[in-house]
Amino acid sequence: MQVMVELSLYPLAEKYIEPIKTFIERLHSYENIEVDTSRTSTQITGEYDYVMALLTKEMKITHQQVGQAVFVAKVLNFDAMQSGPKE
Repeated sequence: MQVMVELSLYPLAEKYIEPIKTFIERLHSYENIEVDTSRTSTQITGEYDYVMALLTKEMKITHQQVGQAVFVAKVLNFDAMQSGPKE
């Protein structure tokens, strides 16, 4: 199953830009995903389990490095949309 996660990061720190840039750079290091960044969010597209596993890892790293930070995510699975609703 394919997934698209729209993710926003809000580090609760005075210098908040650098942790956001660092997080996005780490996302770009992964193969098998597409990363598209806008001014307010980043979209990660790929295989569901792979994307969720890498987000778990990278969000934890960010929390360890930055301290308090808020992640806001929207998750959309592609396969369910293409085949229609299941009854």
